[in-house]
Formats: sequence, C-alpha cells, structure tokens
Amino acid sequence: MSFFSKLKKKLLKSSSKLGEGLEAIVEEGADQQPVDSAADAPQGTVPAEQASDQAKGGVFGRLLGRDSAENKKRVLDDAMLESLEELLISADMGVDTALRVTANMAEGRFGKKMDAGEIRRLLADEIARIMEPVAKPMPLYSRRPQVVLVVGVNGSGKTTTIGKLASQFVDAGKSVIIAAGDTFRAAAVEQLQVWGERAGVPVMTAPEGSDPASLAFDAMTRAEAEGADLLLIDTAGRLQNRADLMEELAKIVRVIRKKDETAPHNTLLVLDATTGQNALSQVEIFQQVADVTGLVMTKLDGTAKGGVLVALADRFGLPIHAIGVGEQIDDLAPFDPREFAAALTGLET
Repeated sequence: MSFFSKLKKKLLKSSSKLGEGLEAIVEEGADQQPVDSAADAPQGTVPAEQASDQAKGGVFGRLLGRDSAENKKRVLDDAMLESLEELLISADMGVDTALRVTANMAEGRFGKKMDAGEIRRLLADEIARIMEPVAKPMPLYSRRPQVVLVVGVNGSGKTTTIGKLASQFVDAGKSVIIAAGDTFRAAAVEQLQVWGERAGVPVMTAPEGSDPASLAFDAMTRAEAEGADLLLIDTAGRLQNRADLMEELAKIVRVIRKKDETAPHNTLLVLDATTGQNALSQVEIFQQVADVTGLVMTKLDGTAKGGVLVALADRFGLPIHAIGVGEQIDDLAPFDPREFAAALTGLET
C-alpha cells in the first residue's frame, strides 16, 4: 500500500466528516430553492417513494443513492460561506485560516451554483495552495556533523520520529549518531537503542537524571571525531508552560554552540496532530526557545481533525518536512500537499 493510500485510509474520519459536512451544506441550501421539475408537476403527484425519502430528511435517500447532494447545487452566498467556515473550524483549521480559505474559494465564484463535488475539489485546491510553499524536505548540508535537535512536548512522538529518520538516513548512505538526551525517561533511551540496533546506528546514553546538555556536548565531540554526517539529539518532552524545562532546552542549545556556533543546524519540532489547536501555541513557544526550523506532524492516524496542519502552514510558514500515520518505518514520509489535501477532503485522485 502506498503512503498516500495509507494516509487516505488513516484520515478516513477527517475526510468523512468534511465530505458529509459539505454534502449537508449543499443539500440544506438546495432544499430551500425551488426544484423546476417539482414546480411543473401537479399538486399531489409526488411519487410515494420520493415523499417517503423527503419525510426521512433525505438521509436514507442519500444512503440508497437517491437525493444525493453530489447531484444538487447551491448558490455560493454568504450563508453558505458561513456554513463552510463553521465546518472548517470544526476540523481544527482555526478561525483565521477558515476565513481565509472560504474567502479565496468565493473569489470569482460568489453567486454561482456549485455542487458538493465542485466544492470538495475547490477546497482541496485551496488547502494545497496554502501548503505547497511549506512542503520541503529537511535540508542536508556538507558540514559534518550536521546537528539535528529534535524537540516537542511529552508524547508527541519525538523518539519514534528520531528512530525513523535515522533509519531513513542510513538507507540513503549517511552515517548517523543518536544522542539519547531524554535522560529523565529510561523508556525513551531503551526505545532509541532498539531503533539504533535496527538501523545500525550508535546511540550515546548517560545515566538517568544526568545533564542532557553535557551528553549533547559529548555527542558532538564523538560525531566530529568519527566524521559522522548527522547527529540526531533527542530531548526530554517539554511542556511549553514549564519555564524550568524550557530553560533546560535553551541550555542545550547554548552548550552545543560552544562546539559549533552554527549548531543546531536543524531544530525539528515534532507535533501530535491529536492536540489540535494546542499545536499553534507549542510552535510559538518552541520558536522562542529553540529557533525551530521545521515541523514533523505525527499521529495523523489518530485524529479526525487534520485541518490543524493547514492552520500551522498558514500562520507560521515553517517548513513541514514529514508526516507520520503510524509506528512502522514507512509510516513517516515527506509531506506532499496535494496528496494531503486530497486525503483530508476525501477527494478521489
């Protein structure tokens, strides 16, 4: 199964919710407009089957393939735009982004009749347009070692993401060292060691409770001595509202810059899609502390609200390097805006 097919399957909740919402919006407006064939028919001649479907609110009609909103059209007016905005906000796209998306959808089309399929394609196009500028792979530099600092809150998927990245870089012919900087959680160290063994990558560790900044410094020394291409540094899960933990992260940055003033060369913020709009505040705080250069979004398989990724792209413009939809090595892939937009909206490609 291709990653796109897997993504589309994983985002079934999101695409179903948006698709059903679009159909309901179109059908609601269409039902308020006169139907020409019905207007020409004599009173009392509506077929019993059609009357039954109408009495059931059209729900069973849609399930049976009759009375489908895909075949109905509604005028793109203020009321419809307001309904679209509410739908996008419910999908975690955020108020500002939802307003911008619907405004762009209406440009040059206001007052025209559109069916649900047309709106779905238009929405997918607009989502892709917002996200295309940020769909960028993590840049690789000739400098050795290239230091990659990976940050995020507890449970965001940092450790798994580091393991997958290390494995993928090794497959691409790069030499990699991992520093298990989450010295406060033994499980994180053990998890990285498993990934390291699987990928053939050395994992540097320190006793539980040790200073993670010292480990990062030592890891840079080793990476320089061995000529490693990449040094991936894990960090403890930071709660953005814990000043002490955030200061510790800032210390790691200061210490590794004693070895290389340009380091870290990449600071990846790993975000959990299930946190919804909280991801926006996480980006703001981590940008201030660690100068985030790119994003990785995980757990898109566990949310019906993938629209938060659109909000992030629209608000911050930070590169989105990869997205994850599971625990397997091939469940982390480069971000493709067109495929993501199609998967999110349930658009057939």
